[in-house]
Amino acid sequence: MASHIDDLGAFVAASPTSYHAADQIASRLDTASYTRVLETDPWQVGSAQYVIREGAVIAWRVPDGWAPEHGIRIVGSHTDSPALKLKPNPILTSAGWQQLGVEVYGGPLLGTWLDRELGLAGRLVTRDGSVHLVRTGPLLRVPHLAPHLDRTLGDHVQLDRQRHLQPVYAVGEGPNPYDLLLGAAGIPDAELAGYDVFCYPTEPSAVFGAQGEFFASWRLDNLSSVHASLTAFLDDASAGESIAVFAAFDHEEVGSSTRTGASGPFLADVLRRLTESLGLGESDHLRALAASSCISADAGHAVHPNYAEHHDPGNRPLPNRGPLLKLNASQRYASDAVGSSIWYRSCAAASVPTQEFVSNNAVPCGSTIGPLTATRLGIVTVDVGIPLLSMHSARELCGVADPGYLAQALTAYWAGA
Repeated sequence: MASHIDDLGAFVAASPTSYHAADQIASRLDTASYTRVLETDPWQVGSAQYVIREGAVIAWRVPDGWAPEHGIRIVGSHTDSPALKLKPNPILTSAGWQQLGVEVYGGPLLGTWLDRELGLAGRLVTRDGSVHLVRTGPLLRVPHLAPHLDRTLGDHVQLDRQRHLQPVYAVGEGPNPYDLLLGAAGIPDAELAGYDVFCYPTEPSAVFGAQGEFFASWRLDNLSSVHASLTAFLDDASAGESIAVFAAFDHEEVGSSTRTGASGPFLADVLRRLTESLGLGESDHLRALAASSCISADAGHAVHPNYAEHHDPGNRPLPNRGPLLKLNASQRYASDAVGSSIWYRSCAAASVPTQEFVSNNAVPCGSTIGPLTATRLGIVTVDVGIPLLSMHSARELCGVADPGYLAQALTAYWAGA
């Protein structure tokens, strides 16, 4: 498991935004001899291909002798994480400090973004439509107020999203991060048409604990699943008789209702173009979907020792005890008994432990791309993921064994478990 965790740490470090994650995925697919296709070109299907749509990537592998009754096996995840996003016209001045205006993306634990050294990363788009990925080193910090100036802060912090989250980067005159981004991309200001740039924590990931059993990093939700599914997808042992599809979507943290999100048409369009290039008409395409399944891989919750009352008393997952099967009676997760059997078979075939997660009835349940995929495609879908503490923090925690366990189970799933 140590090599998997080391590689996960390297993958996260290289992927501060969804756009960088898509670039990293593409690089690994290229190394494994997958061929990139463009959505604007006619498709002639090959055995190993992929397509990128901004911060989302879909890759597929078609085995020899595939027929519609063999179906399609999909693993879905998402490339984005909660963050602070740079606003238009972001340069601010307050009380002699230089600051940047940011807005909240998704649902981060805002207090965890304070007093950390932050960099900037994302994409710059020029007037001709060219996209330039950029990132800086540590430039920024959102400073906390000292308790001497407000004695109520020791017990409870109420952060105003507009007043309290603007990071500082200089005192008085100084180089502004806006120019640093343009310089890093090698483009003049006059050519810039727009940007999608986020703050990111620059602290490296770490293995720690009395027995080295814990792993801490930003973006474990959900790069732990992206990395595990990509690792499994590229494992030769994952070859089976079904078409294997790796799908990493963007914008899950803001509802997925975008052209690169799971609520959009990206996956459905790719699957239809794929089966069409294999010579299937609409009826045979629907036959293939009826024989298909999807594992939605997204991080879940470990039981919190200081807040155990927020968890279901009969289902209390722990780190290093295996990835979670996520269940919810209201279908906030797509798992049902049929999908659960697929997951249990995959874990058994890989000799991987697994745990169940269900919410406390008094605590609202989150959701994933699972129900969205099941709704759009009408295929059996099951929700799984590794257990985390501090989900949506700028520093999340998992067990060192669980990401590797997830990769092994997904390898067995694609192999036909």
